[in-house]
Amino acid sequence: MQLCGHRGVAALAPENTLAGLRTAYRLGLEWVEIDVQLSRDDEVVVIHDNTVNRCSNGRGKVSELEWPELARLDAGGWFDAGFYGEAIPRLSDYLGLAHALGIKVNIELKIHAGDDPRRLCQHVHAVIAQLSLPENTLLFSSFEPACLAHLQQLAPAIARGLLVERLPHDWHAQLLRLGCVALHCNHKYLTHTQARAVNAAGFLLHCYTVNDKARMHILADWGVDMIFTDDPQGYQHQP
Repeated sequence: MQLCGHRGVAALAPENTLAGLRTAYRLGLEWVEIDVQLSRDDEVVVIHDNTVNRCSNGRGKVSELEWPELARLDAGGWFDAGFYGEAIPRLSDYLGLAHALGIKVNIELKIHAGDDPRRLCQHVHAVIAQLSLPENTLLFSSFEPACLAHLQQLAPAIARGLLVERLPHDWHAQLLRLGCVALHCNHKYLTHTQARAVNAAGFLLHCYTVNDKARMHILADWGVDMIFTDDPQGYQHQP
């Protein structure tokens, strides 16, 4: 079972920042997960919430702020004074550093009320195409099936994972329709029987967000392929 740093490594560095990516590298992680959305001027930025309020010294909706405004914000001081001055990164900057460090990236496409999935997907695809990154170093995921459908057309060679809280009754049909290789679910609602069914159907099973080491071992024994964690320190699994 692989570990994927959630929002970088959110327990150890400010989430969705280059500092978090560098921390993941120092910990030897192969994968990190980040969230992306669009600024008002269509820059793909790495941030989770629909506002900058929680994770920066700014205020306002990401979709209503332009990139120069976002770039000036401090996205590290809220976490710890040692990270003061850390910026909100663009996807292009994040992927460039990840490639240099040899870290693979799960890009979660965030869709908030009023957002246009097609527009976000087009701009994400443009960033990736410009960087010419190896397709096997990326994974798309989203709670919004429309995003995965658009990406299936725009970047069919990049793997996709459907995000859900609980497994829907038609999970198998949805994965087939969207051409997904993986199902991403909340570990709290996953059963052993469900885990076996997903694996038996030939799909990868990824679980979020797991910070308890004992639970990690249980999920590994169930056949979960990857878990997203805020703190990967101290976990060792013997297959």
